[in-house]
Amino acid sequence: MDSQLLPVLLLLLLGASSPWGQGQGPEGSPEELLEEPPEEKVPREDGILALSRHSLGLALQDHPALLVEFYAPWCARCKALAPEYRKAAALLAAASTPAALAKVDGTAEPELMEEFGVTEYPTLKFFRDGNRTHPEDYTGPLEAEGVAEWLRRRVGPSATRLEDEAGVRALAGAWDVVVIGFFQDLQDRDVATFLALAQDALDMTFGLTDRPQLFQKFDLTGDTVVLLKKFDEGRADFPVDKELGLDLADLSRFLVTHSMRLVTEYNSQTSPKIFAARILNHLLLFVNQTLAPHRELLAGFQEAAPPFRGQVLFVVVDVDDAADNGHVLQYFGLRAEVAPTLRLVNVETARKYAPAAGEPVTAASVAAFCQVVLSGHVQPYLLSQEVPPDWDQQPVKTLVSKNFEQVAFDETKNVFVKFYAPWCAHCREMAPAWEALAEKYKDHEDIVIAELDATANELEGLAVRGFPTLKYFPAGPGRKVTEYKGPRDLETLSKFLDHGGELPTEPTEEPGAPAPESPANSTVGPKEEL
Repeated sequence: MDSQLLPVLLLLLLGASSPWGQGQGPEGSPEELLEEPPEEKVPREDGILALSRHSLGLALQDHPALLVEFYAPWCARCKALAPEYRKAAALLAAASTPAALAKVDGTAEPELMEEFGVTEYPTLKFFRDGNRTHPEDYTGPLEAEGVAEWLRRRVGPSATRLEDEAGVRALAGAWDVVVIGFFQDLQDRDVATFLALAQDALDMTFGLTDRPQLFQKFDLTGDTVVLLKKFDEGRADFPVDKELGLDLADLSRFLVTHSMRLVTEYNSQTSPKIFAARILNHLLLFVNQTLAPHRELLAGFQEAAPPFRGQVLFVVVDVDDAADNGHVLQYFGLRAEVAPTLRLVNVETARKYAPAAGEPVTAASVAAFCQVVLSGHVQPYLLSQEVPPDWDQQPVKTLVSKNFEQVAFDETKNVFVKFYAPWCAHCREMAPAWEALAEKYKDHEDIVIAELDATANELEGLAVRGFPTLKYFPAGPGRKVTEYKGPRDLETLSKFLDHGGELPTEPTEEPGAPAPESPANSTVGPKEEL
């Protein structure tokens, strides 16, 4: 008997005695019964794979490079990311980049949230070659071009191989900032370090060469990373230490420092890079760029900058209404009318410094001001509002710098303070719960519910790094303080107070609960807590 007919006969015999009917098998011909079931398809929405715990494995098999967003339908940040994510998928498809985008509704897939340690929304993880156990955390920007470029540098070369002078000219001519690694041996471990940095430095373009004629053209005798730019001094070199090799942190710091302009004009496009520079001291020149006498000061400001590269970041802030920089003025407690003027801030300590009143803005005076601040020979100043006459008349008490000490550290009171910013969306969202809390405890003699505008009032020795920040000052000696980290609803806040400044059980905050908000598009100010 033909061996190929045996499975068919077996099926017919089984069907004859089956409960499906007298001598009747399942519907369909023997040929149909032998067909394989259709493969399961992973659904797509606007070019993005919509995954579940059942389909993630299929997606990993089909896509060697897969970026997965874990989101929640109610998450505001996820909603803001959604159109950028869709656009990134279109960019990758248009360029035939061998990478796919996917998403997982974390509220519907708690098993996947637990498996990959996702604790907030949105969280993006990159899976390579189907490896499910060690995904890479996404570290790029949350906008379409950044997402697409981050993936391109992982599935393709992160640096262009340069063979001749024409290649160097073409690369340098196309971009404002180009970084070229000159390595005599492209198999050296320093090359791997260089390429790893190139994967994440998305605002720069990278090249790589081992050609002796290019070493000669750039007057190099040893391995060197060269930064070429179309502004300021035009070139900066980072020689590779022959004994220690290429240090990733040192190279990263060098590139960030030298890729910045000596003087950066503040706006919404430059502010992210100003913060990313990791230069702690920012010197701000406030001018009205519509006025010729103010514009004339820019030359002296620029002249003073070179000796302080890497130590002080020089920034110009336009105070004209059209520039929309009022939040920066507010942070320094300034009005537009005081321009031109200088302020220096250390973004790590948030300490602010001002030159002597009436000091003209010249190259010499700018340099001298930087020197005295860096040497510690000038005292910082603190912002403070006046105490409102009715500060204690409402359930939520109003604190400012001048009355904070006596209220917060009153040894007979348990004081719960919300540090907020007027522009902060998270602060506005929790305001009803905070007011309800104050109303609930208004008749408790030993409990004070208060708030302080931390953008207009500063406190020596008490750092506020994000908004809203909630701090609890218990009654008794010792000037104790506890930062509240739990959910911001009335019930949980009440439990915290009722248990003496502690939550009775470990809070189980929903993944993706909003983190303290940072000043949007600001060159200075409290930074977002991670």
